[in-house]
Amino acid sequence: MTTAVLTVDQVAERLGISRWKVHDLIRSRELASFKIGRCRRISEAAVDAYISLRTEQEAA
Repeated sequence: MTTAVLTVDQVAERLGISRWKVHDLIRSRELASFKIGRCRRISEAAVDAYISLRTEQEAA
């Protein structure tokens, strides 16, 4: 099973938010990420989990 890995810019585009907001979500641990060298990466699964969490929060 291969999980796609996204850049901060790709996540920002996918979520329709700024790259700075993506960094805020990472800092607040709302969005899981990891570093490869100096580059921050986010798995597609982490983005899906964030979307699911936000959807559940909005529905509550």
